[in-house]
Amino acid sequence: MKYKVLLKRSEEGVSVSCPGLPGCWSQGENEEEALENIRDAIREYLEARDEMLKDGEMREVEVRV
Repeated sequence: MKYKVLLKRSEEGVSVSCPGLPGCWSQGENEEEALENIRDAIREYLEARDEMLKDGEMREVEVRV
């Protein structure tokens, strides 16, 4: 699966977030480390989401705004 991520450089290194997965972010000393860390964060995010949803009722509804 592919996810777009946002990279932001600072004096402390590189922060990275995944807009498609709210709250999923990580960081690293450089871009390579940040991307490796966000891969792990995305996997953990998806595992936690699946665990939360496995026993519950799930429905898809449309909401107009």
